[in-house]
Amino acid sequence: MCHDFLFDATFWQDLSKLDQFAAEQVRKEGCPHCGARLHSARYPRKPRGVNRSVLGEQYECRFSYCCEKDGCRKRCTPPSVRFLGRKVYLGVVITLICALEQGLTPRRKAHLIDELDLWPQTFARWQQWWREHVPGTRHWQSLRARLLPGSGAEPLPDALLRQLTADDLAGRVSRFLQLMMPLTSASCSRSVRLDQFPQKM
Repeated sequence: MCHDFLFDATFWQDLSKLDQFAAEQVRKEGCPHCGARLHSARYPRKPRGVNRSVLGEQYECRFSYCCEKDGCRKRCTPPSVRFLGRKVYLGVVITLICALEQGLTPRRKAHLIDELDLWPQTFARWQQWWREHVPGTRHWQSLRARLLPGSGAEPLPDALLRQLTADDLAGRVSRFLQLMMPLTSASCSRSVRLDQFPQKM
């Protein structure tokens, strides 16, 4: 697989635009708890795995909101294609490394871990998240029924990534991350309509 797109600023800008779209949709719907208006309360982020000069300033924060109503004031963090929950490394990096893992030689695996300045324990946690947490979620069960009938227990994320079609790997990864968006937020996971995003399956 060709990973040149990881060094393409346009790819990262496109992901940022998808997050902006999702965030704006969540803001317009208001607080999911009381319906009041939401005010910006972004989280600062220092993402790892890709040179920051390629990412741009928009990757220094994650969109988030706070309810304006006294007595509620609850936080609402929109789903994201850039960030997998609170994980420090970008979602693209976590997805690709874990998808590649099945075919990596021990030497290549060690090289990638060193190249990303990645602790082996962190990599093991990512694998555990894909293999134990994600398959047990209601969202994944729904996706598997629609997109991977009869897939059995094939490992994630590779099982789904291989099923998606696009002009190139960058497109497949982008589509994959869009499908995974509901798993990236516990406070607004149902607020974004994925069918509004451009897609090709």
